[in-house]
Amino acid sequence: MTNSVAIRSLRAFCYRYPLRTPVETSFGRMLDRPAVFIRIEDEDGHVGWGEAWSNFPSVGAEHRARIVNEIIAPALTGFVAKAPRDLFDHLATKYAVLALQTGEHGPFAQCIAGVDIAMWDLAAQRQAQPLWRLLDGDAPRIKVYASGINPSGAAQTAEAALRAGHRALKLKIGFGAERDIPNLIALRALAGDELLAADANQGWSLEQALAFAPELDRFSLAWLEEPLRVDQPWPAWLELKKRIRTPLAGGENIADTQAFTDAFTAGALDVIQPDIAEWGGFSQCVSVGRAARAVGKTFCPHYLGGGIGLLASAHLLAAVGGDGLLEVDFNPNPLRDALCGPVSDVRDGHITLTDTPGLGFTPDVAAFEAYRTA
Repeated sequence: MTNSVAIRSLRAFCYRYPLRTPVETSFGRMLDRPAVFIRIEDEDGHVGWGEAWSNFPSVGAEHRARIVNEIIAPALTGFVAKAPRDLFDHLATKYAVLALQTGEHGPFAQCIAGVDIAMWDLAAQRQAQPLWRLLDGDAPRIKVYASGINPSGAAQTAEAALRAGHRALKLKIGFGAERDIPNLIALRALAGDELLAADANQGWSLEQALAFAPELDRFSLAWLEEPLRVDQPWPAWLELKKRIRTPLAGGENIADTQAFTDAFTAGALDVIQPDIAEWGGFSQCVSVGRAARAVGKTFCPHYLGGGIGLLASAHLLAAVGGDGLLEVDFNPNPLRDALCGPVSDVRDGHITLTDTPGLGFTPDVAAFEAYRTA
């Protein structure tokens, strides 16, 4: 067996799990939990799994699955990669014009990220190494925090997360002071001296943020995430940074190496949060994480999706290292909980990855056939 990998097949599978209680953000609601899982197989019979981000729009998951199955997969049969990153570079170059022509930069980037995750899983299995170690990580035990805490029933969700082994929490805000402040008071009381963060999901203008964000300083937040739209110029972010003590966080909606470099240069963000399933996969996000640490930033991978992407995010953080935390969505989602391996076992605010090759967990997607849509 050589280091070169010849691709035999690539396939995406799309699922939706219905929700009783929607997941709320400042810009929209999720009425179900979608997931696009990607399976890649080489000519030697090794299999790798990945996941492409697919939360929005509400019809977006099936569209991404079709991009993988009808556009990317037919063009990959027989492709030979000498290193895992070769596949990412090949796809990013091959579909750059098509993404530009269609205006679908996001969907193509997300599909390529999912394929990249699967390719790295496969490569690590071929070399009989856990992925975190193949990527030069040395600490498989990482810190986590409970995320996705909605404005409705926030205290009850937080209490459940703490009972489940979490020690750090992140609340969704941006719903008005009459909802946000009582929730922050309640969660700070529950968290005690432990980490508490807040995510506005790009919900404010600069004027709104300048008016409200200083109110957050009294809660000793670890960070305020995406208070502004990510297309706001960096001087706007810096103006906000000057007015509050709370560190600013972002990165899940940055989808370009140069854009991350610009973010580091601007100096507005203290916490860097790329999403491995939205852009870059391992091939780009490991480098972003190490660059963030090199300039003194905290690296906390963003993630809110199915279990395969969450497990990949854990390997990403373990590979990069540092004192950052892994985001673990605490909303009900069996497409996450049953498919994330050791990440489901939170103990005293930590999870520990295994020495099993690759991602360390083979997903049984057949168990979710009833929820499959494509």
